[in-house]
Formats: sequence, C-alpha cells, structure tokens
Amino acid sequence: MAGDTLALVKPGCHFGAREFDAMTSYPFQMIDVFGDGAFAGNPLAVVTTPDDLDLATMQRITRWLNLSETTFLLPPTDPAADYRVRIFTLDRELPFAGHPTLGTCHAWLAAGGAPQAGDMVVQQCGAGLVRVRRDGVGLAFAAPPLIRSGPVEEDKRREIAAILGIAVDDIVDAAWVDNGPGWVAVLLDSAEAVLAVEPARHHPERVEIGVVGFSPGGSAETYEIRALFSDPFGGLVEDPVTGSLNASVAQWLLGAGRVVGSAGTPEKIALLTEKYRYDAAFNYKDGSVSRQLAVVCRQGE
Repeated sequence: MAGDTLALVKPGCHFGAREFDAMTSYPFQMIDVFGDGAFAGNPLAVVTTPDDLDLATMQRITRWLNLSETTFLLPPTDPAADYRVRIFTLDRELPFAGHPTLGTCHAWLAAGGAPQAGDMVVQQCGAGLVRVRRDGVGLAFAAPPLIRSGPVEEDKRREIAAILGIAVDDIVDAAWVDNGPGWVAVLLDSAEAVLAVEPARHHPERVEIGVVGFSPGGSAETYEIRALFSDPFGGLVEDPVTGSLNASVAQWLLGAGRVVGSAGTPEKIALLTEKYRYDAAFNYKDGSVSRQLAVVCRQGE
C-alpha cells in the first residue's frame, strides 16, 4: 500500500509561475487505500511536515499532486493523539474523510510510528480524535460524531430527487449524515432501486449524496450504497468506495433502528433480535422480501 518517500519540492521546481530557489522539501508517501491489489484502490498522497504550512501552500500542493485527496501529517497538539492530520481535496480542507484517515495512519505506521495504546492508534483531525484499530490484517476507524444530523428539508428532498432522476415519493427516508464532507443520505425502497438510479452529471450547487437501499434476504450484502458528490468544476462523480459515507450511514441506520435481519425460521429470527440485538427481523420465506423491508423501514422498527 505504501509508496516510496520522495522529495516533494526541490530547488528550481515550479508551482504555477512561482519558482522556489531555496531548498523546500517535504517527504511524501503514495498510499493505495481500499484496494485488493496494486493500483486498485483510492490513491492518497501523505505529506509529512514538522509544522503547519499556510493554508494556501497546502491547497496548492494538493492541486499540484492532483489526487482526490492529499493529507499533511503533523505532530499532535493533543497529548492523547499519536499524530495530527489535515485533509485536503482539490478545492477545500475537510475536517474528516475515510480513506485519508486509513491511508495517513498506514503512512505513519510505515514511517515507524508507535501508538501509545498498543494496537489502537489515535488520530487528531478537524473532527477531533478518531481511533483507528489495527488487527494484523488491516486498519479500521471508529466513526466520529456527526457534525450535522436530523431530517432533510423538503426543498432539499426535491433537489436530491431531481438529481437522482426519481420522484420525491420514491425516497423512503432522508437524513443529514455529515461527518465532514457534507453528506446527506436517502433511503430507497430496495437495493435494486439504488442500482437503477441514473443521476445527473452536473449540478450548479455542491452536493454530497449517499443513496441506500436494503438487499433481499439471503443476499451477501445487507444493503447497497452509492456515493455521489460534486467535483471542483460542478460535475457530479460517483466514488465506488467512500469510507466517511459508509461510516455515517451505518450510524444513521443504527440510530434510526434500521438494523434489520432476515432468517428462515422463527428460532433464527429470535436469535437475531434477542442475542445479536437487531432492531427487527423477518422471515424471508413469508412473501415479498422487498415489501417486508419497506414496511419495517417506514415504521422505523
């Protein structure tokens, strides 16, 4: 996952029309996050600096590297943290994002970082302290608290429906699930409905939309999720894996009582609700799975 450490800026290199005559170099690593092989995941540049650079310089470096996100790895200012990170997209700084969190943690560990608490790494970022667990196989972060939650305004629902090319009534539920980037999530009737969405490819206002639908009983996946967001030029792009959205949608579904299971016998249904604390469970042999899921989701059971 980790790339080599390279000099980011050397004498005589240019950013735009400005030349850096004095030696200004910062090591960085190229990290491949969420991939199951080389060049298969979300790329990330992690720049290590001893102190904060000014905002304009960090944004300029991010644009020059031209990846979806670049992070700046810094010493922590909170004694409870192992390191501090600032996260940038091509046009703004984010308080938190998923694949930059995992990639930065990997880069810190690869550079010799030693956590204060064994296998639990504590990251300091704009969203506060985020815990990242390592288990010998990979890294997993604990979802930070939502910056914005709650119901979505009717005007916003109509805007989202228009972007997705669906009727407002096709939205079963909607909520703000913003943990940094600005996510709003909408629940559709099924995973099939989510996969059928053909969204617009341009929108004049910035949007970050998560589209969610439950899968039928017996499926390998519990639900389908798609992530749509604005690029710096007003285009709408889809990200195949978005850690921050997956985390905040899980928080929403848990908080709304939407952890729903399915099984083929009454005994297994009882096991799901009583032992594993599912909010609801139903028998997938009893009629339409999609209809049963829609009823449970609308009732918030």
